[in-house]
Amino acid sequence: MASQPLVDTTGFENECREIHSECNQPRHLSLLLAHRNTSERQQIKATYHAMFGQDLAGELHKILMGNQEDELCKLLYLWVLNPAERDAIMARDAIEGRATDYQVLVEIFTRRKQNQLFFTKQAYLGRFKKNLEQDMVTEPTHPYQRLLVALATSHKSHHDELSQHIAKCDARRLYDAKNSAMGSVDEAVILEMFSKRSIPQIRLAFCSYKHIYGHDYTKALKKNGFGEFEESLRVVVKCIYSPSMYYSKLLYRSLQCPATNKRLVTRAILGSDDVGMEKIKSIFKSSYGKDLDDFIHESLPESDYRDFLVGVARGSVTS
Repeated sequence: MASQPLVDTTGFENECREIHSECNQPRHLSLLLAHRNTSERQQIKATYHAMFGQDLAGELHKILMGNQEDELCKLLYLWVLNPAERDAIMARDAIEGRATDYQVLVEIFTRRKQNQLFFTKQAYLGRFKKNLEQDMVTEPTHPYQRLLVALATSHKSHHDELSQHIAKCDARRLYDAKNSAMGSVDEAVILEMFSKRSIPQIRLAFCSYKHIYGHDYTKALKKNGFGEFEESLRVVVKCIYSPSMYYSKLLYRSLQCPATNKRLVTRAILGSDDVGMEKIKSIFKSSYGKDLDDFIHESLPESDYRDFLVGVARGSVTS
């Protein structure tokens, strides 16, 4: 059975003392934690536990329980969890809504490696005493569900080195699976491919497709029609093909709305952190002509929540 990597508990003692003294002050905690990357946050958690015998995430959860409507408290709690625990909670929230938010599940299943998704499923089982894959499937099935089941199947197999030959063959299969007359694609071909290939191998097939046919596969889907399966497939393809571009657009869209959906912004910033904030910032700048931190500052009203997001985007914070 796979095991979680050991975390260095040396260093961060001063930060942990400050966190401990300010643990009931979300604003101060946000200034201390916003600029820390995933590895540093896990080291801080381990050091905090060694010094005070307390779980930092658990302490933040106590604050969250008293501030259920405070989006900063929710974000801070998710921010200090390890990725598997965070994904488990976000998956559960997506499934428990009035209508399942399949895009959240797609983001989780496409940005995690096989061993990482294993820990997500274990965390989900440990927290909610339920099986994630069983929870996300209902009757009648939705196209997103069928795509997710295929991706879950691919995660169960270990994959060796990437194959350019397989990628080229898959690119041609993707092309041949289009049905120009019906404005659709052959769903069986897509599901079979997704169930047998790793995420990196599928990404390579999309790269080969563009090289061979001169355009992104998503454009071919848009050209052929907007059936329910094709719409779902386009989102999955975008998540797999260029996660940095996907999250850059998600951040822009979520921040641009007149009535900002903070839950969507939180999801976008957490996903961006997983994918790599420097990549997101670079693509955001080239796509929209603005620095991400400046765009966040301009788009959101003054608040501790906004300042935390700006700190995350900058990689450093000022009080």
